[in-house]
Amino acid sequence: MAASQGELFAEATAADGMVAINGRCVIRGDDAHRVVVVAGIPIAQYAVGDRMAEAHAMVSLVEQGFAQQGEVARAFDIAARTLRRYQRRFEDGGLVALGRNAGYPKGTPRVAKARAQLVSRLKADGCANREIARRVGVSEKAIRKLLLRLGWRPPRAEQVPLPLAPGPAPADQNLSAPATSTVEQAAISSAHAADPNVSAATCEEVVTSADPDPADRRVDRLFAYLGLLDDAAPLFRDGTRVPRAGVLLAIPALLKSGLLDDARAVYGSIGPAFYGLRTTLVALVVMALLRIKRPEALKEHSPADLGRILGLDRAPEVKTLRKKLARLAAASRATELGRRLAARRVAARSDAMGFLYVDGHVRVYHGKREIPATHVARVRLAMPATSDYWVNDATGEPLFVVTAEANAGMVKMLPPLLATVRGLVGERRLTVVFDRGGFSPKLFLAIIASGFDVLTYRKGKTRRLPRKRFAAHTATLDSKTVSYQLADQGIVLLGGTLRMRQVTRLSDDGKHQTPIVTSRRDLPAVEIAYRMFERWRQENFFKYLREEYALDALVDYAVEPDDETREVPNPKWAAVDAKWQAVRTRIAEITRRVGADATLDTLRGSLPTIDKATRAELAAEVAKAIKLAQRREAIPRRIPVGQRSAGAVIKLATERKHLTNILKMVAFQAESDLVHALAPHYRRADDEGRTIVQTALASAADLRVGGNELRVTLAPLSSPHRTRAVAALCDELNKADVQFPGTRLRLRYAVADPT
Repeated sequence: MAASQGELFAEATAADGMVAINGRCVIRGDDAHRVVVVAGIPIAQYAVGDRMAEAHAMVSLVEQGFAQQGEVARAFDIAARTLRRYQRRFEDGGLVALGRNAGYPKGTPRVAKARAQLVSRLKADGCANREIARRVGVSEKAIRKLLLRLGWRPPRAEQVPLPLAPGPAPADQNLSAPATSTVEQAAISSAHAADPNVSAATCEEVVTSADPDPADRRVDRLFAYLGLLDDAAPLFRDGTRVPRAGVLLAIPALLKSGLLDDARAVYGSIGPAFYGLRTTLVALVVMALLRIKRPEALKEHSPADLGRILGLDRAPEVKTLRKKLARLAAASRATELGRRLAARRVAARSDAMGFLYVDGHVRVYHGKREIPATHVARVRLAMPATSDYWVNDATGEPLFVVTAEANAGMVKMLPPLLATVRGLVGERRLTVVFDRGGFSPKLFLAIIASGFDVLTYRKGKTRRLPRKRFAAHTATLDSKTVSYQLADQGIVLLGGTLRMRQVTRLSDDGKHQTPIVTSRRDLPAVEIAYRMFERWRQENFFKYLREEYALDALVDYAVEPDDETREVPNPKWAAVDAKWQAVRTRIAEITRRVGADATLDTLRGSLPTIDKATRAELAAEVAKAIKLAQRREAIPRRIPVGQRSAGAVIKLATERKHLTNILKMVAFQAESDLVHALAPHYRRADDEGRTIVQTALASAADLRVGGNELRVTLAPLSSPHRTRAVAALCDELNKADVQFPGTRLRLRYAVADPT
């Protein structure tokens, strides 16, 4: 008969053939074998005399929090200092270090030892042999041989292993294929038994827990340590005024984004782990929504309080999150994840795809490494930086983001960006809106030929139009009434090869004219101007993400090799050009002082019409200009970056930043979806919607678990009309009828009665 849960977790008592470690841990054995049991679950077995295995069992008991050092030392009949030495060895060298004698074996190369320790650690972390080989810099075959020498064996399929080391993943496991843990399989089977109508797809993300207490997840952590768990099951418990539990309002929007499904399809599993893929992603999005802008900021928040929001005893801490991000970044699949999410967004918001806004955002680098510089418009300086290019829809909502290669400009980045857009929207014709940094008639031809229309500011000097050419244009667009003074005309570029339309706006004071060029001839001039000036939505998006989501923050300081053949401006040419421009400026000053005719006569050698000193000064400057122009002509304007840099040619690593940008984008989209759902119930949602949503997300809430429901009751807001609006928002979210990820708990939202 199977033991009940109460029996399973009953306190262990010493009996014949057992040595009690404490109230829940015992050692069972005979003359040949030993088994260490925690709460009725075997965690290690070893042969008597196997020093390494026994040492690892002792270390595991202490490291996992099952017993104190003194308890373990007494039960195994060793000195406490010996146990502490085992702990230090295991921390420094892994399992292999527990089996060696003191000192260093003669004749063994230290490099080989370090490599063995590294391989042991990576395998214990669940890395596949191929990934370990890539990191160590050897062949996969060499890794397999080394693992055999280290005594590692894959678990047998026909039984649950009792490993002596942290459970390694099977050799063929990698991030490309989802892995299902033993616990997950049990959950799926039980779900089908309870409800035959439940599909496998629905049950795939539902897991169960072996822990009876949501506040104590030791057994699940043990399963993860043994390689039997890919992700911890969320377990919620009742609580009153749980800090920041209002963030659970964003769960329906998070599920709607498809992040968890697409991440699972792209990355598979990052287990075995207690904090698996689902938990890691939910935690990072929740952090963004709560304005915990960097992993380091977690130090300022209670892990237990944040854990309650996630259904865990503790939220992942700084080191853990960084390891998870590094694991995901190593797969180099952020671009694929972003593409999948963008495809979902396009399908859900097809009505906002008529106009797409493209703009680059520069992230300044303040580290000590030498990386390429670019112009930072907001500070008007050239600084070491990396550029990200964002594509936003007609309402300013982000669609996807890419990182430019070595700060490539808009002209270079638009073609690959639009190729990605074409793959997302199909054959639909769209209008691409960008600033004058992308002004290039040759580029316009390519864009139009690929099935897009162009809308941008005209670059360079243009002839000022007479006032009589302008007329008032008024229209109501996007529920807003706009009015401009506009002049509409056709223009030709590229010597008549390209025919475009120019709409010029006259400022209210009549002093400034802003020319806009487009290939759209079907739209009224007022809409052309309106769509161009709506670029402020994208600029506001950048500003909001910088302030609220730390868009510019560096995720890490890692660098990667850059293309040494990539051409960059030649600093020698720039230096000579600067001197040449300075001489030209001095010649122009002399010309303004004495007059153009006098200057020309002097240069021709005609009768002097200016004084001797001025004439000598002019002649000297002209001689300098000629000499500098010749030097400038002889120097290449651009050179390979490898010739410019004295050291290794590097650039900031992009993968981890790209991934975090995607997660922040998902968080922003979730926030936007909540504002949109709030809008019908709050008259000033356009101005105050995000403030109200932020307040609700950060508010405390009561949590109640009953049956198959998780009830989230938010505290009232600062005013009755805002409280009513959030209550209406809760009603809208309840209609979605979603389950918390990884559970069958349906989320039910409400706002507490202010009285």
